[in-house]
Amino acid sequence: MTGVLPRTGQAVAADGTRLAYQWHGTGRPLVLLAGQANDHTWWDRARGDFPSTITMDYRGTGASDVPDSAYSTPGFADDVIAVLDALEVSEADVYGTSMGGRVAQWVAARYPGRVRRLVLGCTSPGGTHGVERSNDVRLALARRSSVEARETLENLMYTPAWRAANPGPYRVLGAHGMPPHAVRGHLVASNTHDAWDVLPEITAPTLVLHGDDDLLAPVANAPLLTRRIPDARMHLFAGARHAYFDECRPESSDLVGDFLG
Repeated sequence: MTGVLPRTGQAVAADGTRLAYQWHGTGRPLVLLAGQANDHTWWDRARGDFPSTITMDYRGTGASDVPDSAYSTPGFADDVIAVLDALEVSEADVYGTSMGGRVAQWVAARYPGRVRRLVLGCTSPGGTHGVERSNDVRLALARRSSVEARETLENLMYTPAWRAANPGPYRVLGAHGMPPHAVRGHLVASNTHDAWDVLPEITAPTLVLHGDDDLLAPVANAPLLTRRIPDARMHLFAGARHAYFDECRPESSDLVGDFLG
Protein backbone atom coordinates (compact mmCIF):
# COMPACT_ATOMS: atom_id res chain seq x y z
CA MET A 1 0.00 0.00 0.00
CA THR A 2 3.05 2.26 0.03
CA GLY A 3 2.47 5.38 -2.02
CA VAL A 4 -1.29 4.88 -2.27
CA LEU A 5 -3.27 7.76 -0.82
CA PRO A 6 -6.08 6.73 1.53
CA ARG A 7 -9.69 7.57 0.89
CA THR A 8 -10.77 9.83 3.73
CA GLY A 9 -13.97 11.54 4.65
CA GLN A 10 -16.72 11.80 7.22
CA ALA A 11 -19.80 9.70 7.81
CA VAL A 12 -22.78 11.01 9.74
CA ALA A 13 -24.20 9.01 12.64
CA ALA A 14 -27.92 8.77 13.38
CA ASP A 15 -27.65 11.62 15.91
CA GLY A 16 -25.80 13.86 13.45
CA THR A 17 -22.29 13.28 14.85
CA ARG A 18 -19.65 13.43 12.12
CA LEU A 19 -17.26 10.48 12.12
CA ALA A 20 -13.91 10.63 10.35
CA TYR A 21 -12.80 7.54 8.44
CA GLN A 22 -9.77 6.36 6.46
CA TRP A 23 -9.79 3.62 3.79
CA HIS A 24 -6.39 2.34 2.69
CA GLY A 25 -5.90 -0.08 -0.18
CA THR A 26 -8.40 -1.91 -2.34
CA GLY A 27 -10.43 -5.09 -2.14
CA ARG A 28 -12.52 -6.58 0.65
CA PRO A 29 -11.92 -4.29 3.64
CA LEU A 30 -10.82 -5.16 7.14
CA VAL A 31 -12.29 -2.77 9.70
CA LEU A 32 -9.68 -2.02 12.38
CA LEU A 33 -11.06 -0.74 15.70
CA ALA A 34 -8.77 0.97 18.19
CA GLY A 35 -8.64 0.98 21.97
CA GLN A 36 -10.26 3.32 24.46
CA ALA A 37 -9.66 7.05 23.95
CA ASN A 38 -7.56 6.39 20.84
CA ASP A 39 -8.03 7.32 17.21
CA HIS A 40 -7.05 5.57 13.97
CA THR A 41 -3.31 6.12 14.56
CA TRP A 42 -3.48 3.19 17.03
CA TRP A 43 -3.08 1.03 13.89
CA ASP A 44 -0.18 2.90 12.28
CA ARG A 45 2.33 0.06 12.73
CA ALA A 46 0.08 -2.82 11.67
CA ARG A 47 -2.22 -1.21 9.10
CA GLY A 48 0.14 -1.85 6.19
CA ASP A 49 0.15 -5.59 6.89
CA PHE A 50 -3.30 -5.89 5.31
CA PRO A 51 -4.27 -5.12 1.69
CA SER A 52 -7.42 -3.13 2.46
CA THR A 53 -8.31 -1.49 5.78
CA ILE A 54 -10.96 0.87 7.07
CA THR A 55 -10.19 2.78 10.25
CA MET A 56 -12.16 5.51 11.98
CA ASP A 57 -11.85 8.09 14.70
CA TYR A 58 -14.35 7.29 17.43
CA ARG A 59 -16.62 10.14 18.42
CA GLY A 60 -14.61 12.18 20.86
CA THR A 61 -11.28 11.53 19.10
CA GLY A 62 -9.24 12.66 16.13
CA ALA A 63 -11.13 14.46 13.38
CA SER A 64 -14.56 13.26 14.52
CA ASP A 65 -17.04 15.38 16.42
CA VAL A 66 -16.82 15.51 20.20
CA PRO A 67 -20.41 15.48 21.49
CA ASP A 68 -20.99 15.94 25.20
CA SER A 69 -23.39 13.02 25.48
CA ALA A 70 -23.43 9.43 26.69
CA TYR A 71 -20.90 7.11 25.03
CA SER A 72 -21.28 3.31 24.95
CA THR A 73 -19.80 0.34 23.15
CA PRO A 74 -23.16 -0.47 21.44
CA GLY A 75 -23.26 3.17 20.36
CA PHE A 76 -19.75 2.94 18.95
CA ALA A 77 -20.88 -0.19 17.07
CA ASP A 78 -23.69 1.82 15.48
CA ASP A 79 -21.07 4.39 14.46
CA VAL A 80 -19.04 1.66 12.74
CA ILE A 81 -22.10 0.74 10.69
CA ALA A 82 -22.64 4.41 9.82
CA VAL A 83 -19.11 4.49 8.38
CA LEU A 84 -19.67 1.29 6.38
CA ASP A 85 -22.95 2.69 5.07
CA ALA A 86 -21.23 5.91 4.00
CA LEU A 87 -18.62 3.86 2.14
CA GLU A 88 -21.30 1.60 0.65
CA VAL A 89 -19.64 -1.48 2.14
CA SER A 90 -22.27 -4.15 2.71
CA GLU A 91 -19.96 -6.70 4.37
CA ALA A 92 -16.49 -6.51 5.91
CA ASP A 93 -14.11 -8.35 8.17
CA VAL A 94 -13.78 -6.74 11.61
CA TYR A 95 -10.70 -6.72 13.88
CA GLY A 96 -11.02 -4.93 17.21
CA THR A 97 -8.43 -4.69 19.97
CA SER A 98 -8.91 -3.61 23.59
CA MET A 99 -12.06 -1.43 23.73
CA GLY A 100 -12.23 -1.90 19.98
CA GLY A 101 -12.73 -5.60 20.64
CA ARG A 102 -15.65 -4.74 22.90
CA VAL A 103 -17.14 -2.60 20.15
CA ALA A 104 -16.53 -5.39 17.61
CA GLN A 105 -18.53 -7.82 19.75
CA TRP A 106 -21.57 -5.58 19.40
CA VAL A 107 -21.02 -5.03 15.68
CA ALA A 108 -20.98 -8.79 15.07
CA ALA A 109 -23.90 -9.53 17.42
CA ARG A 110 -26.21 -6.72 16.30
CA TYR A 111 -25.32 -6.66 12.61
CA PRO A 112 -24.51 -10.28 11.70
CA GLY A 113 -25.06 -9.73 7.99
CA ARG A 114 -22.35 -7.04 7.90
CA VAL A 115 -19.50 -9.09 9.42
CA ARG A 116 -17.86 -11.86 7.40
CA ARG A 117 -15.14 -12.77 9.91
CA LEU A 118 -14.33 -11.40 13.36
CA VAL A 119 -11.05 -11.00 15.24
CA LEU A 120 -11.09 -10.00 18.92
CA GLY A 121 -7.77 -8.95 20.42
CA CYS A 122 -6.75 -8.23 24.03
CA THR A 123 -10.35 -7.67 25.06
CA SER A 124 -13.09 -8.78 27.44
CA PRO A 125 -16.79 -9.67 27.45
CA GLY A 126 -17.20 -7.13 30.25
CA GLY A 127 -19.86 -7.15 32.94
CA THR A 128 -19.79 -9.56 35.86
CA HIS A 129 -18.32 -12.31 33.69
CA GLY A 130 -15.29 -10.34 32.51
CA VAL A 131 -12.00 -10.49 34.40
CA GLU A 132 -10.98 -6.97 35.33
CA ARG A 133 -7.48 -5.61 35.82
CA SER A 134 -6.15 -5.73 39.35
CA ASN A 135 -6.43 -2.86 41.82
CA ASP A 136 -2.65 -2.53 41.70
CA VAL A 137 -2.82 -1.78 37.99
CA ARG A 138 -5.70 0.67 38.46
CA LEU A 139 -3.82 2.53 41.20
CA ALA A 140 -0.62 2.60 39.17
CA LEU A 141 -2.47 4.34 36.36
CA ALA A 142 -4.49 6.71 38.54
CA ARG A 143 -2.15 7.90 41.30
CA ARG A 144 0.82 9.14 39.31
CA SER A 145 1.81 12.26 37.46
CA SER A 146 1.11 12.37 33.73
CA VAL A 147 4.73 11.43 32.93
CA GLU A 148 4.72 8.51 35.35
CA ALA A 149 1.30 7.36 34.16
CA ARG A 150 2.55 7.38 30.58
CA GLU A 151 5.54 5.25 31.56
CA THR A 152 3.25 2.86 33.43
CA LEU A 153 0.98 2.56 30.41
CA GLU A 154 3.93 1.96 28.10
CA ASN A 155 5.05 -0.85 30.41
CA LEU A 156 1.58 -2.39 30.34
CA MET A 157 1.52 -2.20 26.55
CA TYR A 158 5.00 -3.48 25.70
CA THR A 159 7.81 -5.53 27.21
CA PRO A 160 10.95 -3.60 28.24
CA ALA A 161 13.06 -5.47 25.66
CA TRP A 162 10.76 -4.47 22.80
CA ARG A 163 10.61 -0.87 23.96
CA ALA A 164 14.39 -0.72 24.08
CA ALA A 165 14.57 -1.85 20.46
CA ASN A 166 11.59 0.27 19.38
CA PRO A 167 11.80 3.65 21.12
CA GLY A 168 8.61 5.05 19.66
CA PRO A 169 6.71 7.26 19.40
CA TYR A 170 3.93 4.91 20.48
CA ARG A 171 0.50 5.53 19.01
CA VAL A 172 -1.45 3.49 21.55
CA LEU A 173 -1.26 5.77 24.59
CA GLY A 174 -4.30 7.95 23.92
CA ALA A 175 -5.47 10.41 21.28
CA HIS A 176 -4.21 13.98 21.53
CA GLY A 177 -6.55 16.84 22.25
CA MET A 178 -9.48 14.95 23.77
CA PRO A 179 -11.50 17.18 26.10
CA PRO A 180 -12.18 15.84 29.60
CA HIS A 181 -15.81 14.96 28.88
CA ALA A 182 -14.76 12.74 25.95
CA VAL A 183 -12.07 11.01 28.00
CA ARG A 184 -14.65 10.30 30.70
CA GLY A 185 -17.15 9.15 28.08
CA HIS A 186 -14.73 6.61 26.66
CA LEU A 187 -13.86 5.36 30.13
CA VAL A 188 -17.52 4.90 31.01
CA ALA A 189 -18.21 3.16 27.68
CA SER A 190 -15.44 0.66 28.26
CA ASN A 191 -16.19 0.10 31.94
CA THR A 192 -19.91 -0.47 31.39
CA HIS A 193 -19.50 -2.83 28.46
CA ASP A 194 -21.33 -6.12 28.92
CA ALA A 195 -21.90 -8.27 25.83
CA TRP A 196 -22.08 -11.63 27.64
CA ASP A 197 -25.71 -12.31 26.76
CA VAL A 198 -25.29 -11.59 23.05
CA LEU A 199 -21.98 -13.38 22.45
CA PRO A 200 -23.71 -16.71 21.60
CA GLU A 201 -25.60 -14.83 18.85
CA ILE A 202 -22.39 -14.10 16.93
CA THR A 203 -22.43 -16.11 13.71
CA ALA A 204 -19.20 -14.89 12.11
CA PRO A 205 -16.18 -17.21 12.38
CA THR A 206 -14.17 -15.70 15.24
CA LEU A 207 -10.51 -15.63 16.21
CA VAL A 208 -9.56 -14.54 19.75
CA LEU A 209 -6.01 -13.21 20.26
CA HIS A 210 -4.26 -12.18 23.48
CA GLY A 211 -0.82 -11.71 24.98
CA ASP A 212 -0.38 -14.08 27.90
CA ASP A 213 1.35 -11.39 30.01
CA ASP A 214 -1.42 -8.82 29.55
CA LEU A 215 -2.29 -7.13 32.85
CA LEU A 216 -4.36 -4.32 31.33
CA ALA A 217 -6.96 -6.74 29.98
CA PRO A 218 -6.15 -9.98 31.80
CA VAL A 219 -5.56 -12.99 29.56
CA ALA A 220 -8.22 -14.98 31.43
CA ASN A 221 -10.77 -13.13 29.27
CA ALA A 222 -9.55 -14.87 26.11
CA PRO A 223 -10.84 -18.37 26.97
CA LEU A 224 -14.07 -16.84 28.30
CA LEU A 225 -14.75 -15.28 24.90
CA THR A 226 -13.64 -18.38 23.05
CA ARG A 227 -16.01 -20.64 24.96
CA ARG A 228 -18.91 -18.18 24.77
CA ILE A 229 -18.80 -17.47 21.02
CA PRO A 230 -19.84 -20.45 18.89
CA ASP A 231 -16.91 -22.21 17.16
CA ALA A 232 -14.40 -19.49 18.10
CA ARG A 233 -10.72 -20.32 18.16
CA MET A 234 -7.96 -18.78 20.30
CA HIS A 235 -4.25 -18.02 20.05
CA LEU A 236 -2.06 -16.65 22.85
CA PHE A 237 1.26 -14.87 22.28
CA ALA A 238 3.85 -15.99 24.80
CA GLY A 239 5.32 -13.17 26.88
CA ALA A 240 3.32 -10.46 25.09
CA ARG A 241 1.48 -7.65 26.83
CA HIS A 242 -1.51 -5.56 25.78
CA ALA A 243 -0.16 -4.29 22.44
CA TYR A 244 0.70 -7.76 21.10
CA PHE A 245 -0.47 -6.57 17.65
CA ASP A 246 2.59 -4.28 17.54
CA GLU A 247 5.15 -6.30 19.45
CA CYS A 248 4.35 -9.67 17.87
CA ARG A 249 4.32 -8.50 14.26
CA PRO A 250 4.61 -10.01 11.75
CA GLU A 251 3.39 -13.21 13.42
CA SER A 252 0.14 -11.68 14.70
CA SER A 253 -0.71 -10.01 11.39
CA ASP A 254 0.14 -13.17 9.46
CA LEU A 255 -2.14 -15.14 11.75
CA VAL A 256 -5.00 -12.70 11.14
CA GLY A 257 -4.36 -12.72 7.41
CA ASP A 258 -4.44 -16.51 7.28
CA PHE A 259 -7.68 -16.56 9.29
CA LEU A 260 -9.32 -14.04 6.98
CA GLY A 261 -8.16 -16.14 4.06
